[in-house]
Amino acid sequence: MKYKILTLLITIFLLGCGSTPTDVKKVASLPPIFPDYIDVTIPAGIAPLNFAVVSDKEEVQRIDVTIKGANGDELHANGKYADFNIDKWHKLTEENRGRQLTVSVCAKIAGEWKQYDDFTINVSPYPLDEWGLTYRRIAPGYEVYSKMGIYQRDLGNFNEFSIIENTMTDGQCYNCHTANRTNPNDFVFHVRGQHGATLVSKNGECTWLKAANDTLGGSMVYPYWHPSGRYCAFSTNQTRQGFHISGPKRLEVFDLSSDVLVYDTEKNEILLDSLLNKKAWSENTPSFSPDGKWLYFTTCYQQEYPLKHKEERYNLCRIAFDETTGHFGSQVDTLFNAVDLDKSVTWPRPSYDGKYILFTLSDYGYFSIWHKESDQWLLNTATGEARPAEEINSNDADSFHNWSDNSRWVVFTSRRNDGLYSNLYLTCIDDNGHFSKPFLLPQANPEEYYTQSLYSFNTPDFTKTKVDFNSRAAVEAILSDERIPAQVR
Repeated sequence: MKYKILTLLITIFLLGCGSTPTDVKKVASLPPIFPDYIDVTIPAGIAPLNFAVVSDKEEVQRIDVTIKGANGDELHANGKYADFNIDKWHKLTEENRGRQLTVSVCAKIAGEWKQYDDFTINVSPYPLDEWGLTYRRIAPGYEVYSKMGIYQRDLGNFNEFSIIENTMTDGQCYNCHTANRTNPNDFVFHVRGQHGATLVSKNGECTWLKAANDTLGGSMVYPYWHPSGRYCAFSTNQTRQGFHISGPKRLEVFDLSSDVLVYDTEKNEILLDSLLNKKAWSENTPSFSPDGKWLYFTTCYQQEYPLKHKEERYNLCRIAFDETTGHFGSQVDTLFNAVDLDKSVTWPRPSYDGKYILFTLSDYGYFSIWHKESDQWLLNTATGEARPAEEINSNDADSFHNWSDNSRWVVFTSRRNDGLYSNLYLTCIDDNGHFSKPFLLPQANPEEYYTQSLYSFNTPDFTKTKVDFNSRAAVEAILSDERIPAQVR
């Protein structure tokens, strides 16, 4: 009896505080929500799409949200923002896989409740089987990057874990955590600076290579694994930065030289080929085809830097690769001629089913994260035709990307939110090769998180399971400066 009275008193108190919509005024428009999750497509089991109603003129005092599944179940949230119960959200999305969720939103603004038009969220029939994401978070500065690190995030909730942070090693810079087809048992990353190294981790065994090889003239960066797990492709770059004194671009990154190589993890050998190491050309950003028979890369004619950096334009090419012998083919094929379009290709990433190559296209250069005009393009490997992926592009920099193992989901970076910080967006591709409307990586309180965060996300990838990495042992190895020199074949 006491419990019933207490419940009644709480209900009366909440009603008195105006937490439940009364005297609702209907508004003939969609709700102004952040993030924009209207009509997006999500995988079942992802973290809840919490959101806020935003207003430039008046304070949003409270919102009331109901989500109904096609099977009749529903989920309710009431507060300063929509904060959904994770377990109930998972249950609702799992039970409505391949169906739509209908979202009803009311907002109390200036003491008045408003009801907006309903919108839908599509639950894809295609699963996202990966446990989560890996990425680097770094302040969008230049030479002075302060705290940064490599992190992983559980996609089913909001838990983030550090893999390694530079505060553990005297401010080192960590680059490009790259797994083999989202398998965290095989991964590499590069350490820049005083204690430089290239880590190759296979089944928990770590090999710390010298950061730069005298023969190569640069560090091993921008890695991509061969599907066998034996080889890993890298480029070796003499990178420089330039700063614009006016205009929308702040920074330009270019290479005085760059070449592509393949590292044999079994023999500790660097495999070179004259077609991938041309003196007058820059070969860059390699990746293997899913069957391992081709090595994709970008190449451009060397320019006079920095004066003619805007004439630096890369084409997308490929060369055959024999995993048995570790030998390359005798010719290079051009898959996409961007130079003829006065454009430049970077970050080619083939889908693991072999159907597509997703790449970034910009006006020049390859460091697209600072190019406002950079867009995603999709090449059909069966037809050789490429198109701009207009359904996921924006008016700001859309850049680095990776595929899920089942080739149904893509994660990519974009500055579309504010033009300053790169954030992570996910999208689903259908049977006809069209992407769904991208959605911003969910956060527990997204408006607070994305307005207060001082870090950009970059080099994202999916990971099948949580990365098991002994960061303490890694720190000891980094600071010890004990490195294994790779042999050049």
